Amino acid sequence: MKVFLAGAAGAIGRRLVPLLLGAGHEVTGTTRSGESAAELRARGVTAVVVDVYDVAALRDAALRARPDVVVHQLTDLPKALDPVRPRNFGGNMRLRIEGTANLVAAAQAAGARRLIAQSIAFAYAPGPEPHAETDPLAPAEGDTPAAMTSRGVRGLESATLGAAGLDGIVLRYGRLYGPGTWYPTANGRGVLHVDAAAHAALAAVTRGKPGVYNIAEPDGAVTVDKAQRELGFNPAFRCSA
Repeated sequence: MKVFLAGAAGAIGRRLVPLLLGAGHEVTGTTRSGESAAELRARGVTAVVVDVYDVAALRDAALRARPDVVVHQLTDLPKALDPVRPRNFGGNMRLRIEGTANLVAAAQAAGARRLIAQSIAFAYAPGPEPHAETDPLAPAEGDTPAAMTSRGVRGLESATLGAAGLDGIVLRYGRLYGPGTWYPTANGRGVLHVDAAAHAALAAVTRGKPGVYNIAEPDGAVTVDKAQRELGFNPAFRCSA
């Protein structure tokens, strides 16, 4: 299949690229960096330097790629945690809302059939655990980090699942750890190795009905049986390199 991978140079995107190529898919990957684009091309990806907020350029890139599937792995997060500088919750919220809407429009214009989007499995409202996909999300009112996160998640998921003409799949990832993430090892509950996150996205390219899937290690924080059953999700998956 032809896959348009938005965020191909990110933490999950980097691990997903070889999986997609190894499965025989033709990959067009986006990045905002010329240096990252060169690295992607060296790996066999058709790299495009584009900003998700540049609506016309994003649409043109998708039209050239003519993908069957669009995979949304975009975030607006620093590569490493800085204990001094505050997190950019507003920027990530904007990307999830505005950036996702732009990507949906580009996917529709290009005639894609499926959209897979990265969400999070730690935005549920307090309540009994493990949380199922049908549990309510945290309140979105106000300017607290939790409210802004929930508002962004709601916007991303609504745009993905409500996109006309597209089979929308939302992957609610646990707290990532592993290469390219903030944590080298698991930190807390509801965690997920970045390789397992990438493998879930690969599976969703060809498997799974439209809807929401929790993607995490089965440590009691969220249920993952739906993803295991319908996507073949394996939380123990690790890349060979």
